[in-house]
Amino acid sequence: MSTQQNQSPSAAVELSRLRRDYIVRAPVPGSRRRRRRTVRAVDDISLRVERGESVGFVGANGAGKSTTIKMMTGILKPTSGQVRVLGREPVPERRHLAREIGVVFGQRSQLWWDLPLRESYRILGSMHRLTERRREERLERLVDGLDLGDFLDRPVRQLSLGQRMRGEVAAALLHSPALVVLDEPTIGLDMVSKEGLRRFLREDREERGTTLFLTTHDMGDVERLCERIVVVNSGTVAYDGALDSFREALGAPRELIVDLTEPVAALELPEAAVTAAVEADGIRHRITFSGSRLTVPALLTAIGTQAEVRDLSLAEPAIEDLVRQIYARGGMS
Repeated sequence: MSTQQNQSPSAAVELSRLRRDYIVRAPVPGSRRRRRRTVRAVDDISLRVERGESVGFVGANGAGKSTTIKMMTGILKPTSGQVRVLGREPVPERRHLAREIGVVFGQRSQLWWDLPLRESYRILGSMHRLTERRREERLERLVDGLDLGDFLDRPVRQLSLGQRMRGEVAAALLHSPALVVLDEPTIGLDMVSKEGLRRFLREDREERGTTLFLTTHDMGDVERLCERIVVVNSGTVAYDGALDSFREALGAPRELIVDLTEPVAALELPEAAVTAAVEADGIRHRITFSGSRLTVPALLTAIGTQAEVRDLSLAEPAIEDLVRQIYARGGMS
């Protein structure tokens, strides 16, 4: 799907020639004075996201992702250009927009640090004007889907990073928003928890027709959750299109490293996977595979029929490497 600039009230997100400048003061060499300098964080971004779409908004650090999200959610005002989210202008209509979107934004927590996690949801439910029945019904679904039960009555300050991130996602989804904006939602999660969170987000979106706007450095998040990918670099859109086309064009593989309890000379693997190396006398196997054709659970199931896995780790292609590939090829249409 290519970028479009025609605006329509039916779209979830409409960005038209969006730009954001910052004024910084840099020291003048050999002087105590500072010189004002303009830094452009976002440069002429136009983007349209239809309701119900799932979009991965990715790029290297400093590419302009966070600044764009802050303008979408009304935290920052654009220097120029237009922003409409769910038909609203984010800055003047920020209070109304907050009832229609759910946001997990970096380290900005919406949970109360010293209160049990459950109490944060009670307060958030009141803020979103949910009835007690509606809040409890929705919370039951979130607790089950995100596996929050073991720490629901624990103060937020006592939670691990992974537990808190799951709690943050639940907080963002509590009021069943039409648009969900997630910034690095799987940070701090182990591989099993990551897959569980991704599965729940996918199922919840399919049930409710929610629009998902995701920023992440983890290509696994994009592959599991998004149908479309937008790559930004230096504040501009470098690529906007279907995820399948992006993967096929770059051919970026994933690598699973498994340590077995007993040595195996060779593993029989699905067609989309190959053993790149066998180490430690058959104990460790490095397996490269196509993320578009094979999931980690399916690969582990195939391995589990032949050997017992003692430990594993997963290496994803770095977003920065993919962006470099795009520019090395002179861009992608």
